[in-house]
Amino acid sequence: MPKTNLLPDLIFRGFNRRRNARKLIVHASNGIVESRFVPIGGMDQWITMRGEDRDHPALLFIHGGPASPYSIFSPLLRSWEKHFTIVHWDQRGAGKTFRKNGRFGSGTITFDRLARDGIEVAQYVCSRLGHEKVILIGSSAGSLIATMMAKRCPHLFHAYVGTDQNASDPQFDSYRLSLDFLRASGNAKGVQLVERMGPDPAKWSRKDFEEKNRHIVRSKNHTVPNMIMDLMLPSMLSSPDHKYRDLLDIFKGMSFSLDHLFNELMTYHIRDLGMRFELPFFVFQGDADLFTPTVAAKAYFDEIEAPRKEFVLIKNAGHLACFARPDQFLEELIERVRPLAFSSEKRNRDAFMVQ
Repeated sequence: MPKTNLLPDLIFRGFNRRRNARKLIVHASNGIVESRFVPIGGMDQWITMRGEDRDHPALLFIHGGPASPYSIFSPLLRSWEKHFTIVHWDQRGAGKTFRKNGRFGSGTITFDRLARDGIEVAQYVCSRLGHEKVILIGSSAGSLIATMMAKRCPHLFHAYVGTDQNASDPQFDSYRLSLDFLRASGNAKGVQLVERMGPDPAKWSRKDFEEKNRHIVRSKNHTVPNMIMDLMLPSMLSSPDHKYRDLLDIFKGMSFSLDHLFNELMTYHIRDLGMRFELPFFVFQGDADLFTPTVAAKAYFDEIEAPRKEFVLIKNAGHLACFARPDQFLEELIERVRPLAFSSEKRNRDAFMVQ
């Protein structure tokens, strides 16, 4: 059941942060726990790396939002660190990177600029860990950035994994899906708002867009965790690596970044990138995702051409599926994606031996 208030999380914030700090301790001799600013795209950007064996494949998360850092979810992904090195990056205009550089030091933010930064981050991770490639995970708005990265530099990535995959499809009627959900939830005000907005995202105002999302978040769906009340806000409040000042910077960065990206987000056509990818292409999508609709993600996936591709439903999950159902998501990664990293490394070793 979705939470109705965050009072317990506020009251027990200190206890929860200390508990998570203990949970996040890595004792393994070949483990890695690093959090630092790294020069990326001409500015210092915040990168964290965590894992119990730095020789394991690295997962590079491209977070959504825009500007919603995923390092707040590290305690939820602690079990993943036995199998992968988890890399989180506070993008230009997001979180600790935003606090370091401020409004005037962040430059102009576009999806193209973020994709170029992301490629530099991937190169840094490979260099730091001594790996040739990483596994790329793009989530929500971050899936737009990550698909650009995968398209431009497939040689850097063992595979692309989209989750909360944004299909940005002008032919797909997400307008109708939102209306149907709000009507089924008995949210009359939300229905009136969406009807007034109309089906063309290019004509939406930022105010209406954000209000629509709030109506969807508040509408009852007892089968899946609530993206805000069950996942984001509790994780923010219980993160041992984020003080109150950091949380304020997250919200400031989200507002600042959406100022830059809103018009592009509303008119972005992902198919303009091309539908052929030169690396394995996966989509792990929540089966009840309304923000990046599952049916739209599947329609996009069906058109993709790639050496290998698979579409997987994460059960009883909406948006932010990997944090809503981290156990199933990890199982899918281990079964379907992790072996590709080892087979790639084996091919590289064999090629070296031949030489």
